[in-house]
Amino acid sequence: MNPMDYGEHHGEEVFLDEGDIINEYDVDEEELPDADEEGGSDGEETSDEEDDSIYTFSDHAGEIYTAACSPMDGTLVATGGGDDIGFLWRIYQDDGHFALQGHQDSVSSLSFSTDGQLLASGSLDGVVKIWDTANGDLRCTLDGPTGGIEWVRWHPKGHLVLAGSEDSSVWMWNADRAACLNVFTGHGSSVTCGDFTPDGRTICTGSDDATMRIWNPKTGVNTHVVRGHFYHTEGLTCLTINSDSTIVLTGSSDGSVHVTNMSTGKVVTSLNGHSDSVECAAFDGSSRRDNWRAATGGMDKKLIIWDQHSSARSTCEHEEGVTCLVWLAGSRYIASGCIDGKVRIWNSLSGDCVKVFSGHSDAIQSIAVSTNAKFLVSVSIDGTARVFDYKKWITG
Repeated sequence: MNPMDYGEHHGEEVFLDEGDIINEYDVDEEELPDADEEGGSDGEETSDEEDDSIYTFSDHAGEIYTAACSPMDGTLVATGGGDDIGFLWRIYQDDGHFALQGHQDSVSSLSFSTDGQLLASGSLDGVVKIWDTANGDLRCTLDGPTGGIEWVRWHPKGHLVLAGSEDSSVWMWNADRAACLNVFTGHGSSVTCGDFTPDGRTICTGSDDATMRIWNPKTGVNTHVVRGHFYHTEGLTCLTINSDSTIVLTGSSDGSVHVTNMSTGKVVTSLNGHSDSVECAAFDGSSRRDNWRAATGGMDKKLIIWDQHSSARSTCEHEEGVTCLVWLAGSRYIASGCIDGKVRIWNSLSGDCVKVFSGHSDAIQSIAVSTNAKFLVSVSIDGTARVFDYKKWITG
């Protein structure tokens, strides 16, 4: 029985008297274990885990949630997190970075414009800020949503920025004029994922309401609502659109994955393989309607590679849940980020893991690849962003 429980049981405090003492011993203080030795261990220090990163950015004061690499500059990186700040910084450069200050809540999403001139930061404070990537200056603040920003994306051919909100709405602005162009309403819950199609003619959005909606960006008309018995039964977590803007793949917290025809709004195939929430998805860069490959990662500790035959080409097992992934451009390889703090490189054809990068001490939240196809950038709730040189681990 716990001594405190014992005293409470009898309604009085309990003390030892001299008659309770059995023996006395002299103790050498040098023999006592240090306070930081867990469970009075033998005092052996645990060696630091191997760090494979070639550069570490540590200026954030809290967890980091999102990372993006410039599409024009192979060393320019943006990161944002729970300290309400974004940073623009360069690989291998310890000074000259820009702190992007002004948000009132966590920076949840970052995206570079296609020409690399602008950076959009979305925050749980409900606003999107546009920054000049040359000097870190704030260009404008885009407001309107009444809930936190879940994601931000740029139009592939101009300075139009799209954002999904926790308030069930999607907003599109002209970033050069700081003008709202359209508000897309119809979802019944937080808009968790979305994007322009690569041809810029269509918008796809997914929501916690278990539906995907397809929109005309010019008119704001909702052309298709995808839902029902043959679709997801729980909220959508991720979506990816193939290179010729013909099909969209979506993942859900119910573990299901579906591929939908963009023009008809009909589900063309369902991909069965995950047993827990699907957290991330991506088509490879050359995927077309009748010849495609895609990858999905989930909390079931699996990265699965799929093809147009609706079969799992490879299943890549992880130690913990898979939180993020990216295809390495121009190759057959995929990088995955995991809750165990590791970044792994996989051969998508064989399913073999060719390299495990260590360095983070906690879950990875986002990974991005540099435009020069040399560096991987990962960010973690351990408060660091780490850069890994992956080039020598892939063969084509």
